[in-house]
Amino acid sequence: MSNDALIQKITDGYTFEAPAATLGVLVDGDPVPDAKVRIPLKMFNRHGLVAGATGTGKTVTLQVMAEALSSAGVPVFAADIKGDLSGMATPAAGSEKLLARTEKQGQPWEPKAFPCEFYALGGIGIGVPVRATVSSFGPILLSKVLGLNQVQESSLGLIFHYADQEGLALLDLKDLTELIKYLISDEGKAQLKGIGGISTATAGVILRNLVTLSSQGADVFFGEPEFDAADLMRVAPDGRGVVSLLELPELASRPALFSTFLMWLLADMFAELPEVGDLDKPKLVFFFDEAHLLFNDASKAFLDAITQTVRLIRSKGIGVFFVTQTPKDVPDDVLAQLGSRVQHQLRAHTPNDAKALKATVSTYPNSDYELEDVLQQLGIGQAVVTVMSEKGAPTPVAWTQIWAPTSTMGPTPEDQLRAGVAQSALMEKYGEALDRESAYEVLTRQLEEGARKAEEERLEAERLEEAKRIEEELEALEKEQAKREREALAEQRRLERERKAEEAARRRYERENPSLVQQVTKSPVFKDFVRTASREIVRGLFGTGRRR
Repeated sequence: MSNDALIQKITDGYTFEAPAATLGVLVDGDPVPDAKVRIPLKMFNRHGLVAGATGTGKTVTLQVMAEALSSAGVPVFAADIKGDLSGMATPAAGSEKLLARTEKQGQPWEPKAFPCEFYALGGIGIGVPVRATVSSFGPILLSKVLGLNQVQESSLGLIFHYADQEGLALLDLKDLTELIKYLISDEGKAQLKGIGGISTATAGVILRNLVTLSSQGADVFFGEPEFDAADLMRVAPDGRGVVSLLELPELASRPALFSTFLMWLLADMFAELPEVGDLDKPKLVFFFDEAHLLFNDASKAFLDAITQTVRLIRSKGIGVFFVTQTPKDVPDDVLAQLGSRVQHQLRAHTPNDAKALKATVSTYPNSDYELEDVLQQLGIGQAVVTVMSEKGAPTPVAWTQIWAPTSTMGPTPEDQLRAGVAQSALMEKYGEALDRESAYEVLTRQLEEGARKAEEERLEAERLEEAKRIEEELEALEKEQAKREREALAEQRRLERERKAEEAARRRYERENPSLVQQVTKSPVFKDFVRTASREIVRGLFGTGRRR
């Protein structure tokens, strides 16, 4: 195809009747200002992919898209991983080089700042604190964060099910930790008999991973007040969409938490927002940077949840753009849902790189380019683009020079950021963490009550045991006293028998062996003498004796 024919094809393919966001212009050796490459606003909720090797301009493309959407009154959310996107709050400083470039590509450039809201997970960093409750995060997303296998994920699901049944609010990590400890106690095991059980080994793995997650700072992220995703869909007083930027300063230490949190935001919006049908422009466009972190080591349940969310959330007026290095970072089922592609330079230095290059080419419609060559020749800030037209058909593949952002390509000064966050109306809503009664307090109270009852039962058992001991001792003393009394009575009777026997023996002896006195007194002579003497004494006393 001749150059003129290609230019006309691109011009026609990217000319839309409906409002559209301009990405850049066709490259045909040099930029072709009249051949603008655009995306219809209504097609942003058909999702998309921005890919390319490190340093090829993905973040700039994201910024250009965000600026175009904000200008069209569409709110934007993006994770600010390197801090560069915070520059959207500051007008760009023009330079001769920049102005020459924008003039060459026909861009009506002037420096602009955009209405930005800055967020930080749990207040770690500069931004309005963003928190989520453990309950709303759910077992599937939390399993991804904790790195659990399918068995452990199933057990975690059982724990959440039990909490729902019992009305136990799981707000923060200490709630979940306390519940797991309770469910592997003797009392807790009995509670789970009807719906299954949790092995001590599995519970131990989950608890250890929760400790690790907490030590990484996630304990300040889980809790209340929970962030309302509807706050991302705000429009500034001047009619421009608010650009919400989530600061992720420590991505390397907590990649699973950050990427899964972004998925939670999508899932929360999917669950809460009403169906809106096919809008002229989306209610929000969600840029999912470093998307490969979301899919690494993901369970089947997690991938299924992502696929379903991406497939259906467009009916809620939400568009999702994944930003990563190569399309192969995104599972096929998700990739199939992405209608727009912006592919920056790919390198083929290794066999794996070459394989990724071929896989990327295979995802594009037929084109007039040798894409394997073009993708390696792209300059910084250039990309191969195809999007969905307003009729839902793919546009021609276009070698595109991405426009220059009108806001600063780099961080906004920290003092300016802090001042902006301090003045945010959302600080009153989310600034202070809440700690209302939840599973931790309920279970702690139950355990304390159980411990109190157990202590009372122990003391009562000890009291009864002591009373029984005293009763047994008294009974033993009574038995001993009775025994002694019986022995004393027996001894008394024995002594009485011995006395009587001795008395009988004495009397018998006396009978058998009379004394000399007895012998004298019993003799006839003594008796006659006594009678004679008695008469004489009487006569003498009464004067009746014979006179001589």
